Amino acid sequence: MNKTSNNTIKFIDLFAGLGGIRIGFEQALHDMGFNPKAVFSAEIKSHAIKAYRENFNENSCYDITKINEENIPDFDFLLAGFPCQAFSNAGKRLGFEDTRGTLFFDVVRIIKAKNPKGFLLENVEGLVTHNNGKTLHVMLEILNDLGYTVSYAVLDGLNFGLAQSRKRIYICGSKAGHQIPMSNFNKKSSVLSDIIEGEVPSIETKFTKKLFSHFSIEDVIGKQIKDKRGGNNNIHSWDFALKGDVSEEQKRLLSILLKQRRNKKWAELYGIDWMDGMPLTLDMIRTFFESKSLKEILNDLVNKNYLVLEHPKKKVGNRRVYDETLEKGYNIVTGKLSFEFNRILDPMDISPTLVATDMSKLAVPVRSGIRPLTVREGLRLFGFPESYTLNTIKKNEAFDLIGNTVCIPVIKEISKLLISAELMGCEDDVEIIRRIA
Repeated sequence: MNKTSNNTIKFIDLFAGLGGIRIGFEQALHDMGFNPKAVFSAEIKSHAIKAYRENFNENSCYDITKINEENIPDFDFLLAGFPCQAFSNAGKRLGFEDTRGTLFFDVVRIIKAKNPKGFLLENVEGLVTHNNGKTLHVMLEILNDLGYTVSYAVLDGLNFGLAQSRKRIYICGSKAGHQIPMSNFNKKSSVLSDIIEGEVPSIETKFTKKLFSHFSIEDVIGKQIKDKRGGNNNIHSWDFALKGDVSEEQKRLLSILLKQRRNKKWAELYGIDWMDGMPLTLDMIRTFFESKSLKEILNDLVNKNYLVLEHPKKKVGNRRVYDETLEKGYNIVTGKLSFEFNRILDPMDISPTLVATDMSKLAVPVRSGIRPLTVREGLRLFGFPESYTLNTIKKNEAFDLIGNTVCIPVIKEISKLLISAELMGCEDDVEIIRRIA
């Protein structure tokens, strides 16, 4: 394609979600003087379809596994943030046959049928090491066999101006035979204070009242709130009496038990395989904690739900099940998602990788209190434009989609490289980089 003869670039957006890959790709095309045109998009999640329609005025309600590839309009580039499914035969060098039954197969069959100029795929970082790297190897072989020069890299969104560490693998395919240089980006930095909405007030709940009756706002910034681990960066529920008052002796016992339950010697005494976080019997606990009223102290913590009395677990195949033939022991109740918040973000730092299941559990410090992360802040952490809205879906649905979306600035920069290689007549890597500088 020649830029001067026709500057409209057609593309399709598969596993579209919120349309993040589309936005980054379109931004790159606009910056380089091209006119983007989406000719097909596909998504099966109902609230994602609503969000897509709201922002692009297009219907993405298609199940790609049921679409005949020949019925898809012709296009220049394929975009896909496909889900990573385990391959049943990955690594056996069966080529195209290896992908049958996976969603990657649907990407491949469309590329094979439509023969676009290029493609851009995004997936989780774990794809690199899945099945000892064999899964990725099979994927790359298949894409190469379709006639593409394939490049890939694991890139972190924090290096592209986002206030979030989010490592993902990006895979590009060039029909023109270019190896896309995906390591020559100008690093940009940001912190959470750059994206926080200052006008949103703090909240007051039973949880926050308990927390701030024991700690100041300065004490909790940057801390995790969970009972599974120790460490200076962690606040436990008993540290602020969340489930009920605890004595200093009980706090000391809980802190010691937190570490002891990970000791492998207890598995040997039980006669089972070790697991991280085992219940310990009264006699076991007596060996490292002395108290005349130990049983009463432990039972009080059970009644307040800091501890649970349970059987240890044994391996049955690939699962762990309670072994009711063994004596019950005391264990820490560790369910972090049962807490209203499990992390207080630091405005002068970056966010950890956002996960859909616990985005609602992230707290933002404001003045002398805390409040939940907002949907707008979530969108900003991925580089969505301020014009993007999620007004037609619920907050939990929005967080579900945001936690699984893409880093738009990364997509934009990779797209510039791919477009330069395919559409602007670049002869080598140096020329590609020079064109987008």
